[in-house]
Amino acid sequence: MIVIKNRQKTILFSTVVYQKKAEKILNFLKYADFDLGILLTTNKTMQKYNYQFRQKNMPTDVLSFPYHLDVKAGKKIVVRSDEDKNLGDIVISLPYVFENKKALDGTFEHRMDVMLVHGICHLLGYDHENDYDFKKMSDLEKKLLKLIE
Repeated sequence: MIVIKNRQKTILFSTVVYQKKAEKILNFLKYADFDLGILLTTNKTMQKYNYQFRQKNMPTDVLSFPYHLDVKAGKKIVVRSDEDKNLGDIVISLPYVFENKKALDGTFEHRMDVMLVHGICHLLGYDHENDYDFKKMSDLEKKLLKLIE
């Protein structure tokens, strides 16, 4: 089940459309029966989370909190119980994405799609710490973005 909570009130955003995109991605990745939580929030809340979990005292666009901390990029999650059918949570600051959409090359909706894809990739063990990992993650992100456009 995908649960989206919109806890900000300044930017209109269709969670119904976003949920359908998330479902399409999870279905494509063969995780259709996994849980995913998405929190849409403010810069203030995002700054709090970014400081609490990354020791960076500033807002950011997206944070991912994987349920499976040991998952390796490109490897299927091993399910041992129904509880294991959880990818984790993604937190997105809508004002941050909205304010930076032009600097980040795109419309607000496109940037939100990028945040969804990027967040899900992190939940699946992908990262961008070095050139090799960046390329692996980028290749999957491009594939997933084409899927939901």
